[in-house]
Amino acid sequence: QVQLVESGGGLVQAGGSLRLSCAASGRTFSRYTMGWFRQAPGKEREFVAAIRWSGGSTYYADSVKGRFTICRDNAKNTVYLQMNSLKPEDTAVYYCAATTGRPIVLGEYDYWGQGTQVTVSS
Repeated sequence: QVQLVESGGGLVQAGGSLRLSCAASGRTFSRYTMGWFRQAPGKEREFVAAIRWSGGSTYYADSVKGRFTICRDNAKNTVYLQMNSLKPEDTAVYYCAATTGRPIVLGEYDYWGQGTQVTVSS
């Protein structure tokens, strides 16, 4: 079992930055690929970024490539999402998730956090 708790969301102006954190419980955190997803009002949840257990491979949605960076600290059981150059269309609830499956496939994620709200004003 893995329990995930996100933090770091908030309100920011367009062009600003935020760093999301996801703290995981469980001794096997380092075995999981960790991902970030987001869901805007009226839209489906979508993939944002993911990182393999070793941190050696990362994956990004085209919409955030070059602006967002995912990293992890297995010693702290924490994964981060650094978000720069934020746009109003980045406004959504951001979810942290864990999988032993494919990094960009939402349906293969086994564990989910409760989400944290990110609002980008224009």
